[in-house]
Amino acid sequence: MTHRPMTVLMPFHTPFYTPLAAGAALGHFADQELDVTVVPAAAFGKNTIPALLDGDIEVSLGGLMRSLDFADRGGRLVVHFAEVCSRNGFFLLSREPRPAFRWEDLVGKTVISFAEAPTPWQCLLTVLRTNGVDPARVRIERELPAPEAVAAFRGGHGDFLEQTQPTVERLIAEGAAHLVVSMGEATGPVPFTSYMTTPEFLVAEPDIMLRFTRAVYRTQRWLAAHTPRTITEVIAPAFPEIDPALLERIVARFVQQDTWARDPLLGRSGYGYLQEILLNGGFIKRRHRYEDLVDTHYARQAMDALGH
Repeated sequence: MTHRPMTVLMPFHTPFYTPLAAGAALGHFADQELDVTVVPAAAFGKNTIPALLDGDIEVSLGGLMRSLDFADRGGRLVVHFAEVCSRNGFFLLSREPRPAFRWEDLVGKTVISFAEAPTPWQCLLTVLRTNGVDPARVRIERELPAPEAVAAFRGGHGDFLEQTQPTVERLIAEGAAHLVVSMGEATGPVPFTSYMTTPEFLVAEPDIMLRFTRAVYRTQRWLAAHTPRTITEVIAPAFPEIDPALLERIVARFVQQDTWARDPLLGRSGYGYLQEILLNGGFIKRRHRYEDLVDTHYARQAMDALGH
């Protein structure tokens, strides 16, 4: 039988999205007769939500934040059907070691945050408030795209830098920055990234949806059962620009903080926590029904088929 071709977008090219790269490399999608091509949004030439809504693709990785923002502005619904990353994938770096770091240390300082997506910034606001720090007392800059933000930090601008991998590990390896805190650990479990599609595709193609979600769950079980070294060997061809030893350190750090979901079920409590983060940060203005933006039908079917 001919495999069904599917292009699946990564919002950014990063090992944070290892579950997608691993699923393709291990042949789990192919085993479900799906010919999945993984493409970063920048290479595709269009961001994830527009690509979905314009019909260019059928499934993408993305943050629930995108769907909540779109719904908040009265836009079309984009539905999330399988959780992928259960932790914030960003890290807070400083120019010098801070072994006794406290969140109060950010008061009066400049944090160069990630400009390309708002969720890391929104999580930082919540973490500050949770630790008794008024975000208004911290200068958080989000104007510079990642390469320029890193260059500015290297050049002496700012006191702290918030970035994801592989930038974080590269800066640490060079001695250009020191890890202060994992934002994944500081934020706690949250459905940071999931697979999303349109309500129309969800209903029109139940067979493809189930096969795709089965492959997702099989990959999640594989990741949970293997070491960072083995995972690195599998995904290395997808990240040829990253030194293998560095890539293994990146994978190990993500594994250590339980970054990747162990099953595809995007739960109500995680959705609620993320929604509160975005409400408290002023990113969205009202609450949206879990049932409108999350579908667990295929996740439950896939889990029942393969066993929990």
